[in-house]
This record gives sequence, structure tokens and C-alpha cells, in this order.
Amino acid sequence: MLNRLQDVFRSFARHDVRYVVIGGIASVLHGVPRATFDLDILIEATPDNAARLLEALEDAGLGTAALTTAEEVLTNEITVFEDRVRIDVQTSTPGLVFQDAWARRETVSYQGQTFFVLSREDLIASKRAAGREVDLEDVRLLDLPDTGDAGPEAAPDDA
Repeated sequence: MLNRLQDVFRSFARHDVRYVVIGGIASVLHGVPRATFDLDILIEATPDNAARLLEALEDAGLGTAALTTAEEVLTNEITVFEDRVRIDVQTSTPGLVFQDAWARRETVSYQGQTFFVLSREDLIASKRAAGREVDLEDVRLLDLPDTGDAGPEAAPDDA
């Protein structure tokens, strides 16, 4: 999955999009062994950042970004972009405040491309707040004793 997202993360960096990876990919990067088939991100919900997000998605080849406006992204809690990959863009999510999550974000590098992911603590908080069965299972696994991992690592093709 991360292989298919490299252009997206590169474009986010070029356009200075303020986002953090949340959801299943964040769980995998923090060591939860599970499959996920989309990218969930939480963005800073400002008009300028939403406009930069749409420009970045278009530049990365996601044509569905041209079908919406920054204002529409900000009006909805979740906007789904589905082209060659599915990206769920959230302007809010249970258990998190973007500015706090941004301050505690972790930077991950995968095949020379960096991107931002929720801290383990924020990931646990968001998954507890969501309360779905899959999220609570992720929390159980995230709460297991630490095996000395220093932070999220990109696993080849697992995410």
C-alpha cells in the first residue's frame, strides 16, 4: 500500500499540506499486524490547507480531487477520493484535536519519502474514541508491552 502512496506523500510535501496519517496504516506502522486497503488522513481544517490538499491530490494524479472544492472538503467530516488508491480525508475524528496531534506527530521515512503519522498515544486515543470492534482490537495490540520499538516504521508492502 505504501508503494502506491509515494507520489501522494511527495505531493503533500511539495504543497506543504498539514496532515497526519490515522487509521489502519497508522496502526500497521505502530506494529499492528493487519491489512488495510485505504489511506486515512486527518487534515488541518483551514481553507488554505484544504486548497493545498486538493492541488496536491491532483498533482499526484488523483483526478477525483478536481470534482470538489476546498469549501466542500471543510463542510464534511470525511471526503473520499477514490482513483488508483482510496484516500479518506477527515477534517475531524473522535478523540483528536488536529493541532495537538500535529504537535505530537511522528515522521516516518519509507524508500526515501517522509510522511507524518499519529503518535502511538494519539492513535490509541482515537481508536478508543471510535469504539468499533476493529479499533478496539488495534488498541489491545497497541497496548501490549513494548518490545523496544522506537517508533513507527514502514514495513515493506505490509501497509
